[in-house]
Amino acid sequence: MRIALIGQAAFGEKVLEALLNEGEQVVVVYAPPDGLGGRVDPLKAAAEAKGIPFRPCVQMKSPEVFEDYRSFEPELNAMVFVTALVGMNILNYPKFGSIQYHPSLLPKHRGGSAINWAIIKGDAKTGLSIFWPDEGWDTGPILLQKEVDIAPDDTVGSLYFNQLFPLGVEAMVASVKLVKEGKAPRIVQDLSLGEHEDLWKKMVINWGDPIDQVYNAIRGSNPAPGAETAYKGATVKIFDCEKRKPATGSEPGTVVEVAEEGFLVAGNGGSIFVKRLQPKGSPKVKAPEFVASAGVKVGDKLG
Repeated sequence: MRIALIGQAAFGEKVLEALLNEGEQVVVVYAPPDGLGGRVDPLKAAAEAKGIPFRPCVQMKSPEVFEDYRSFEPELNAMVFVTALVGMNILNYPKFGSIQYHPSLLPKHRGGSAINWAIIKGDAKTGLSIFWPDEGWDTGPILLQKEVDIAPDDTVGSLYFNQLFPLGVEAMVASVKLVKEGKAPRIVQDLSLGEHEDLWKKMVINWGDPIDQVYNAIRGSNPAPGAETAYKGATVKIFDCEKRKPATGSEPGTVVEVAEEGFLVAGNGGSIFVKRLQPKGSPKVKAPEFVASAGVKVGDKLG
């Protein structure tokens, strides 16, 4: 089958490798252009290494891009980790249409921060969907879904890389096979069972919120965008942490212990042991390094 692969990053690279290993013919790859400092997207690099034509996935609604796209005569668009706006003329052009990966059990968590929101809202389960994109935002009919558990201490990073990434590669390959065999379903979504959610761009910790809410928001912001708080008037972002028992008698946001691996902050109904964070304008650092440089001590306040 002649496939146009549209996507980016390591996920797109692994889907490309898997499709080629299955004997599929990827005739063109669309991925982001080179970033700052000449950084090359892994999908672009993989396509060029294998001699597959590459096109930057920008201005994908322009007539010029469409005319060039048509010259490759794709029979299917496989869309993996897509953030560019793709025109309906491209989505509907191939003989078999277009299929797309999304890291949630649609119709839940539609939008670009699906993994973040599943953790932030305290879901015990999530999954992935391969669907047929339409003019809506993640609203097209479902082809295939796979469910996974969210562990109590999962972060966006662990959930994606340990489960939704490898399962997603397998699901895309399986979906292409179903399309090829004429067995791919189109199950209409009941949009009343879910909602579109905004991009999770910023999270500011309110240490007085219930501890589960605080912990879910921190791990739902790890590795990006990080959970913000203030220390001595400066913004810091918390990433790796643990939820622990309450620190009795201490006001939420108070540092109650400084240990070898980090420091403990009192919360409402529990406490947060901070292990990795990022001062404003600096790289991410382990908590002991921050303790040493900032002079963190018991009784200090965050927030």
